[in-house]
Amino acid sequence: MSLPDNERKLTIAMPKGRIFEEAIAFLQQAGLEVTRELQDSRKLIIPVENASLEFILAKPTDVPTYVEYGVADVGVVGKDVLLEEERDVYELLNLEIGYCRMVVAGLGDWKPAEAPRVATKYPRIASRYFREQGQQVEVIKLNGSVELAPLIGLADRIVDIVSTGRTLKENGLVELEHICEITTRLIANRASYRMKSEAVDDIAQKFLEVVPRSRG
Repeated sequence: MSLPDNERKLTIAMPKGRIFEEAIAFLQQAGLEVTRELQDSRKLIIPVENASLEFILAKPTDVPTYVEYGVADVGVVGKDVLLEEERDVYELLNLEIGYCRMVVAGLGDWKPAEAPRVATKYPRIASRYFREQGQQVEVIKLNGSVELAPLIGLADRIVDIVSTGRTLKENGLVELEHICEITTRLIANRASYRMKSEAVDDIAQKFLEVVPRSRG
C-alpha cells in the first residue's frame, strides 16, 4: 500500500555550499535520482518530483528554525548551529561531514585578565562553556572575523570553529582550550517524525548507508 503524497513527500532544509554538495552526493550514492544541477540553481525552493523531495536552501542558522516550525520536515545542519540556536528538533544522525572543532583561542602570550572579554559568533556556546568552567567573562558577539578581536584589544580570547588552524596561525593566535568537535547532523521536525515516520526513516537510512566511518 503506497503512502499518500502528503506523507511521502519530504521537505529538506539545507545550507547551500559544501555541506549541500556533500549531502547531494550522499543521496546520489544511495540511489536517489537527484541531479547535481541543483548545486547551480539560484532558486531557494527546488522540487525533485521523481524523488518525492523538495529542498529549501537557507542560511545555516535558519535551518533548525525551519525544521522546528515545520516548514521543513528534516534538515541538514552543523552541530555548532544546533548548539547555538537551541531549537526543539530531533537529532537523527551524525553525517560525519564538515568536521571541525570549537575552541577557545588567543594570542600566544595570552595571560588571564582581570576583566576578561571573549569575542565570538557563538555567544550561547561561549557563555555556557565558561559558566561550566566556573569563569565569569563578558561575551561580545561579532558577526565578522573574530580573529581580529585580540589583535585590536577588543577581547583577550575568542571562541570559534577551526578546521586546519591556518587562520589562527596567520593571525598570531593559538588554541588555548578545546570545547567540542563539530560535524554535520540530520535533524527532523517532531511532528513530521511522527506523521511521516516512514519517509523520514527512509531518508535517514539512505544517509546512513553512505556516511563515512573514518571517525568512528
